[in-house]
Amino acid sequence: MNPGPAVASNRWAAWLTANEPARYNLASKVGWDAFVQAAAREPLELLSRAQMGRLSGEELEDYNDARAVWNANPPTVATAQLAGAYSVIDQVMASGRRDADKLRGSVVIDAAPALGKTTIATRYAREFHRKVIRRHGPHTPEGHQRLPVVYLPLSAGTTLKGLNTKLLRFYGHPAAGRNTRAELGALAVDCVASCQTQMIVIDDLHFIDFKHRNGQEVSNHLKGLANEMPVTFLYVGVRLREKKFFDEGLLGEDAAYAQTSRRATRCVVAPFSITTTTGARAWSALLAAMEQHVLLADFRPGMLTDHADVLHRRTQGCIGSLTNLLDRVCYLAIATGIETITGELIETVTIDNAAEHLSHSA
Repeated sequence: MNPGPAVASNRWAAWLTANEPARYNLASKVGWDAFVQAAAREPLELLSRAQMGRLSGEELEDYNDARAVWNANPPTVATAQLAGAYSVIDQVMASGRRDADKLRGSVVIDAAPALGKTTIATRYAREFHRKVIRRHGPHTPEGHQRLPVVYLPLSAGTTLKGLNTKLLRFYGHPAAGRNTRAELGALAVDCVASCQTQMIVIDDLHFIDFKHRNGQEVSNHLKGLANEMPVTFLYVGVRLREKKFFDEGLLGEDAAYAQTSRRATRCVVAPFSITTTTGARAWSALLAAMEQHVLLADFRPGMLTDHADVLHRRTQGCIGSLTNLLDRVCYLAIATGIETITGELIETVTIDNAAEHLSHSA
């Protein structure tokens, strides 16, 4: 679709049209493929106050909206937490080179909320997907679409049948939801084989109650799929050890016989701490990297790193809370005309409930 005359004559509106926020659904092969294939946004020019003063009202509105999109989508920073998680996943993925008759291990990214678990999993999976497609092409020898990675976010109350249905819906299988549990499971195994899937990411696993009968059925089914599918499972969830995922809901001495605990490797993601010199440097390095992405007219080096302590107090070192804060403080800087980030503005911005509560009780 060609842009209208107003968009064609307004480069900021044109930039927004070409670089609008992505709306893909990662839980479908179409959405996942769009995520994998997505190119980086076109660079956005930073205007001075004088240059902004020469824009028309509509142009300034579109320029500010373009900056909002840009500021809200910083690149993923290669933090120590991300590097550590990648190292664990790489080690487990080494077993992915086993022949299909040998069992593969699984990875469990297990941590508190807002620590970047899903970002770690999806970015690793995207890199893996791209590598496989580069080496082997987009189609299998039989002509099927090659799908190296499947991404499945779970919802509350997911059952065994619901899990199989979600898996088939990712592939776009027409029989999703219309068959028995056993038939759906068989179809899912067939899809994995036909599309030569090698990794299945299951997110929000904490929605499963592994002490409940339905949760135990899902746990047993996941073990069964691991036996039948030549894939590596990458699980993501909040406090899965406490929710008895590794123990398969078993208690006492029985927990020692849980197969999941032997098959799965737990990968912990920690918040940033500034109580040590190393931790403080890592936090400042993260802020410096994020600072370079910000587009504000009165940008200055150090406008984030100079406030490292207050940013840590407000976010408790949780990267999810930090990105929320930066989105909003950049919005306020533009909306108020301050066009930079100050300590006062950082204190003013309202962020997620957990960070707000903990920052005020510190």
